[in-house]
Amino acid sequence: MGQGAPRRVVIVGGGTAGWMAAAAFAALLKGSYGPVTLIESEEIGTVGVGEATVPPIRFFNQLLGLDENDFLKATQGSFKLGIQFDGWAGEGTRYLHPFGTYGAPIDGLSFHQHWLSQRARGDASALDDYCVAAVAAREGRFSRGDGDPRSVFSTFGYAFHFDAGLYARYLRGHAEARGVARIEGKIASVQQHGETGDVTGVTLESGQAIEGDLFIDCSGFRGLLIEGALRTGYDDWTHWLPCDRAVAVPCANGGDFTPYTRSTADAAGWRWRIPLQHRIGNGYVYSSRHIDDEAAAARLMANLDGEAQADPRFLRFTTGRRKLPWNRNVVALGLASGFLEPLESTSIHLIQTAIIRLLNLLPIGGDDVVARDEYNRLTIQEMEHIRDFIILHYFINGRSGPLWEACRAMSVPDSLHRKLEVFRSRGRVVQLPDELFAEASWIAVLLGQGVMPQGYEPLADARDPADVARRMAGMKNHIAKVVAQMPTHAAFISEHCRAPS
Repeated sequence: MGQGAPRRVVIVGGGTAGWMAAAAFAALLKGSYGPVTLIESEEIGTVGVGEATVPPIRFFNQLLGLDENDFLKATQGSFKLGIQFDGWAGEGTRYLHPFGTYGAPIDGLSFHQHWLSQRARGDASALDDYCVAAVAAREGRFSRGDGDPRSVFSTFGYAFHFDAGLYARYLRGHAEARGVARIEGKIASVQQHGETGDVTGVTLESGQAIEGDLFIDCSGFRGLLIEGALRTGYDDWTHWLPCDRAVAVPCANGGDFTPYTRSTADAAGWRWRIPLQHRIGNGYVYSSRHIDDEAAAARLMANLDGEAQADPRFLRFTTGRRKLPWNRNVVALGLASGFLEPLESTSIHLIQTAIIRLLNLLPIGGDDVVARDEYNRLTIQEMEHIRDFIILHYFINGRSGPLWEACRAMSVPDSLHRKLEVFRSRGRVVQLPDELFAEASWIAVLLGQGVMPQGYEPLADARDPADVARRMAGMKNHIAKVVAQMPTHAAFISEHCRAPS
């Protein structure tokens, strides 16, 4: 016997968020919770800027039962071992945020603490030399590895670059084949319960009415249900993250086919470069107080690797989040729930984790306050963790210019301030266990942008320094040897997941 009558789930909006939700509900619930309906209009475009991801996307795809090679073929995808940051520590500087750990712990102490100890003794080796993902990215190589947890391949992860529109289309086919009903049309009005305020249904311009019990708002920035109907409110974070515009344009392939995303700091923001099989995705995230739209587009177009394949497309946003991601019987996903600029490729990840969280906290009975409150607590906590990591890049920048100087002078959240104080003192990264960006990610950005700790953990001096030096040299040489045997990024794709012409 189940827990009550079937519940009607209505997803408002398609795109990446809508079809990710539909596919997950169909694949994991298998109709047990109730029918799932998705409403979207071909006339309403999607933002679709999320073409770069972080490693947990692999877990989501596996939950859906997707074959990785087929998925990459269908989405013109490529592999991603990290993000290269150009110019963030000052003009001419460069560092990589790799998806992998540095070295291996020695005597239970994080490897980078031993690296700091050896550095104080004159060792000039780069920390990246002890990270498989960093070395492979630098050499333009890629391999999934052998799956052996004892292997050096287990020390790194990978994500993807893909065409977000093609991903939504791929997931649509997956969802519809498993019972999701799609309805084409624009929503003309929203109906609410007179006493509770719950959304009870929507009416399309055609006059068709769709009723539901649980509504998932994937309507983008406008938040048709979460804001338009429920007036949930929004927490504005632009005092920490000042960029409020983006312009994007695809171009023909050119330059290196890199297994990483590139983020290049510019006078009024930063530019992204995302290599796909059939094109390169490019964009400029910027502050409208420091550059106008026309100049921003010109700056972007002047830095393309190939011929532009479309006109520049502009996007306006306000960084922040809805005060309640789940309000009444409406759960907001994707842009409807808030926006963090795509500096660390977290947009699709936030959709993914919200879907999994919702599946784990689906309401039981009527107004499930306990589930809703826990969902909101965890969602807000996750967004604030990621917010702090993005703020970090701006706060510790080494650039000149009004925007960058203002970022260095701002007051950061207390949660970020504490992390910085501890790291600057002894190289330790203080974290909660469920944060997306682990110790290695914070180390990559902090050291990459010139924040060198004043000291290190005393435990690093407990072992004979000569023995530590030998062990570190062994790690470095082994990683170099393993990476040298990997195929190039292009060769790996050609063999395993080349998209049809």
